[in-house]
Amino acid sequence: MKIGITSQNFRTITGHAGKGRRFLIFTVQEGQPITASDRLDLPLNMSMHAWDGLGKHPLFELDYLITAGCGEGFIQRLARSGVQVKVTSETDPVAAVEALLAGNLPAGEAHSHAPDHQPRHRNQ
Repeated sequence: MKIGITSQNFRTITGHAGKGRRFLIFTVQEGQPITASDRLDLPLNMSMHAWDGLGKHPLFELDYLITAGCGEGFIQRLARSGVQVKVTSETDPVAAVEALLAGNLPAGEAHSHAPDHQPRHRNQ
Protein backbone atom coordinates (compact mmCIF):
# COMPACT_ATOMS: atom_id res chain seq x y z
CA MET A 1 0.00 0.00 0.00
CA LYS A 2 1.30 3.44 -0.93
CA ILE A 3 0.40 6.40 1.30
CA GLY A 4 1.30 10.03 0.60
CA ILE A 5 1.36 12.82 3.17
CA THR A 6 1.35 16.54 2.42
CA SER A 7 4.46 17.92 4.11
CA GLN A 8 5.94 21.19 2.94
CA ASN A 9 8.74 20.82 5.53
CA PHE A 10 9.14 17.01 5.23
CA ARG A 11 8.60 16.75 9.02
CA THR A 12 4.93 17.44 9.78
CA ILE A 13 1.59 17.06 8.04
CA THR A 14 0.66 20.31 6.34
CA GLY A 15 -2.46 21.53 4.56
CA HIS A 16 -3.32 23.29 1.31
CA ALA A 17 -2.97 19.96 -0.48
CA GLY A 18 -4.16 21.35 -3.82
CA LYS A 19 -1.25 23.78 -3.91
CA GLY A 20 1.13 21.43 -2.10
CA ARG A 21 4.26 20.30 -3.85
CA ARG A 22 6.06 18.31 -1.18
CA PHE A 23 4.94 14.89 -0.02
CA LEU A 24 6.32 12.13 2.15
CA ILE A 25 5.66 8.72 0.62
CA PHE A 26 5.18 5.63 2.77
CA THR A 27 5.21 2.19 1.17
CA VAL A 28 3.60 -0.01 3.79
CA GLN A 29 4.21 -3.74 3.89
CA GLU A 30 2.78 -6.02 6.54
CA GLY A 31 5.30 -6.86 9.25
CA GLN A 32 7.64 -4.02 8.26
CA PRO A 33 8.31 -0.87 10.32
CA ILE A 34 6.51 2.27 9.18
CA THR A 35 8.99 4.76 7.77
CA ALA A 36 8.91 7.20 4.89
CA SER A 37 10.22 5.40 1.83
CA ASP A 38 10.55 8.44 -0.42
CA ARG A 39 9.98 12.16 -0.85
CA LEU A 40 8.08 13.71 -3.71
CA ASP A 41 9.04 17.31 -4.52
CA LEU A 42 6.94 18.51 -7.47
CA PRO A 43 7.67 21.51 -9.68
CA LEU A 44 5.22 24.43 -9.37
CA ASN A 45 3.26 23.43 -12.49
CA MET A 46 2.60 19.96 -11.04
CA SER A 47 0.72 21.06 -7.93
CA MET A 48 -2.85 19.83 -8.42
CA HIS A 49 -3.99 23.47 -8.46
CA ALA A 50 -1.71 24.32 -11.40
CA TRP A 51 -1.55 20.96 -13.22
CA ASP A 52 -2.96 20.99 -16.76
CA GLY A 53 -4.48 17.52 -16.45
CA LEU A 54 -2.39 16.04 -19.25
CA GLY A 55 -0.75 12.68 -18.68
CA LYS A 56 -0.62 10.78 -15.41
CA HIS A 57 0.02 12.71 -12.22
CA PRO A 58 2.44 11.17 -9.64
CA LEU A 59 -0.18 11.47 -6.88
CA PHE A 60 -2.42 9.08 -8.80
CA GLU A 61 -0.01 6.24 -7.88
CA LEU A 62 -1.08 6.49 -4.21
CA ASP A 63 -3.70 4.45 -2.44
CA TYR A 64 -4.23 7.16 0.21
CA LEU A 65 -3.24 10.77 0.64
CA ILE A 66 -3.26 12.23 4.16
CA THR A 67 -3.38 16.00 4.59
CA ALA A 68 -4.17 18.65 7.19
CA GLY A 69 -6.45 20.46 4.77
CA CYS A 70 -7.85 20.53 1.26
CA GLY A 71 -10.97 21.40 -0.67
CA GLU A 72 -13.72 19.10 -1.85
CA GLY A 73 -12.55 19.52 -5.46
CA PHE A 74 -9.15 18.09 -4.56
CA ILE A 75 -10.77 15.12 -2.81
CA GLN A 76 -13.02 14.43 -5.81
CA ARG A 77 -10.22 14.82 -8.34
CA LEU A 78 -8.04 12.26 -6.58
CA ALA A 79 -10.99 9.94 -5.97
CA ARG A 80 -11.57 9.76 -9.73
CA SER A 81 -8.10 8.21 -9.97
CA GLY A 82 -8.68 5.79 -7.09
CA VAL A 83 -6.87 7.77 -4.38
CA GLN A 84 -8.65 8.12 -1.03
CA VAL A 85 -7.96 11.46 0.64
CA LYS A 86 -8.01 11.63 4.43
CA VAL A 87 -8.06 15.03 6.13
CA THR A 88 -6.68 14.82 9.66
CA SER A 89 -5.86 16.87 12.72
CA GLU A 90 -2.82 14.63 13.36
CA THR A 91 0.50 16.40 12.71
CA ASP A 92 2.98 13.52 12.94
CA PRO A 93 3.32 11.59 9.65
CA VAL A 94 4.24 8.21 11.16
CA ALA A 95 1.48 8.46 13.78
CA ALA A 96 -1.00 9.31 11.01
CA VAL A 97 -0.03 6.28 8.93
CA GLU A 98 -0.25 4.04 12.00
CA ALA A 99 -3.68 5.50 12.85
CA LEU A 100 -4.91 5.09 9.26
CA LEU A 101 -3.89 1.44 9.27
CA ALA A 102 -5.57 0.92 12.66
CA GLY A 103 -8.75 2.62 11.45
CA ASN A 104 -8.63 5.50 13.93
CA LEU A 105 -7.08 8.45 12.11
CA PRO A 106 -8.37 11.65 13.78
CA ALA A 107 -10.54 13.52 11.31
CA GLY A 108 -10.01 17.07 10.16
CA GLU A 109 -12.29 19.07 7.89
CA ALA A 110 -12.18 19.67 4.16
CA HIS A 111 -12.81 23.29 3.28
CA SER A 112 -14.44 25.24 0.50
CA HIS A 113 -12.76 27.93 -1.53
CA ALA A 114 -13.52 31.51 -0.62
CA PRO A 115 -16.34 33.06 -2.70
CA ASP A 116 -13.88 35.24 -4.62
CA HIS A 117 -11.65 32.28 -5.55
CA GLN A 118 -11.58 31.72 -9.29
CA PRO A 119 -10.26 28.23 -9.97
CA ARG A 120 -8.19 27.71 -13.10
CA HIS A 121 -8.50 23.94 -13.10
CA ARG A 122 -8.72 22.18 -16.41
CA ASN A 123 -9.73 18.66 -17.32
CA GLN A 124 -11.37 17.86 -14.02
